[in-house]
Amino acid sequence: MTISWEISELPNGLRIVTTPLPTAQSVSVSLFTGTGSRAEERGSQGLAHFLEHMIFKGSERRPTAMAIAEAVEGAGGVLNAYTTKEVTCFWNHLPFDKLELAMDVLADMVLHPLLDAQEMERERSVVQQEIRRNRDQPGVWVGELLTQALFGDQPLGWSTAGNEETVATIQRQHFLDYMDAWYVPANLVLSVAGNVDHQQVVTLARRHFQDRPAKPSPSFLPLDSDVPAQRVAAEARPISQANLAMALPAFARKDPDRYALMIFNSLLGRGMSSRLFKEVREKRGLAYSVGSAVSRYFDTGLLLISAGVAPQNLKEATRVIVGELRKLLEEPVSEEEMTRVRDYSVGGFRLSLETSMALGQRAGDLLLTMDEIESIESVVEKLRAITADDVMRVAHRIVQAGKLVLAVVGPDAQSEELGELLAATAA
Repeated sequence: MTISWEISELPNGLRIVTTPLPTAQSVSVSLFTGTGSRAEERGSQGLAHFLEHMIFKGSERRPTAMAIAEAVEGAGGVLNAYTTKEVTCFWNHLPFDKLELAMDVLADMVLHPLLDAQEMERERSVVQQEIRRNRDQPGVWVGELLTQALFGDQPLGWSTAGNEETVATIQRQHFLDYMDAWYVPANLVLSVAGNVDHQQVVTLARRHFQDRPAKPSPSFLPLDSDVPAQRVAAEARPISQANLAMALPAFARKDPDRYALMIFNSLLGRGMSSRLFKEVREKRGLAYSVGSAVSRYFDTGLLLISAGVAPQNLKEATRVIVGELRKLLEEPVSEEEMTRVRDYSVGGFRLSLETSMALGQRAGDLLLTMDEIESIESVVEKLRAITADDVMRVAHRIVQAGKLVLAVVGPDAQSEELGELLAATAA
């Protein structure tokens, strides 16, 4: 089945994309805004994420969090949101005949939040508890340390949730100023997918959003490559496992090699047939979990490798992982393995788009961050065209001496020892 979509734009700059699925029983409504923790200033870290929480705490016509939740859940739906470095998204998922309700609730809560002072104090404590929970989870916290080490003391290196101290200082006016700057129509995308009609969605969008004044869309400050990065970050904890994370700088969102990077990542660390899983877990038994992932931003990106290993296996696991990276630099991938990994990547991509929610999220995110929505079949075609030479080119762009960053949370983790380990692997 061919998936198609329609795009419209209101006079104030709000973009609307619909993905019609005539046989679907649901409708997914997502409002994307092109901002996240990367838009924050020093001292207000965590502002975007805290605001995301507060938008659920009451609006002009639904003055409590319970009133918002009951409006959606009372119709059989679900609602949630997320904040990343560069994107914040509010979404709900309801039966298709509840489209008008879905749009009304979402627009009401995002455009007319109360940001009540008493609710702020209650939710401030909740956010701080979330930060503590993340710190208490070694597998999560090692990722925070790794990002700080890779990008240094600038917005990309700061935690999306901020820290307890900065969250404690955020006031209502911070939210109002932030929304005035970033929640402008030109920086918003409304994505609706499911059993819907495009013109009906545009009519509803016009009802809720047309009165928002047109303003220029702001932009993030570019990555400051002069901010010093650390090679290693360590935190000693009396736990039974060493949580290991590595990162290498990678590609920006629109880099032409992004499809080759997807294949490179699948080959390296996605799934049980990946090289890292076979070598680290199956062949050597060094870890229960090991894998890799890619994040891309507007001007940079990263390749992340993570593993949970017994403390006595930390050094060997690190050497083996670096060895697998080096192999991709030095040894062409066989055509048999390329065929398998291309099929795996294409299959995983298709299977990730089975629901109206997934299709709506994809369309909204791409329109916001890439200014276009590439067809599913075009992506499949480009993935299938990737060759062993493309993979090696990506390896040479990413796997460079002196660029690898290492973070560990575990027993007796010491930065000095990790630095010596990196030096010994010539990473």
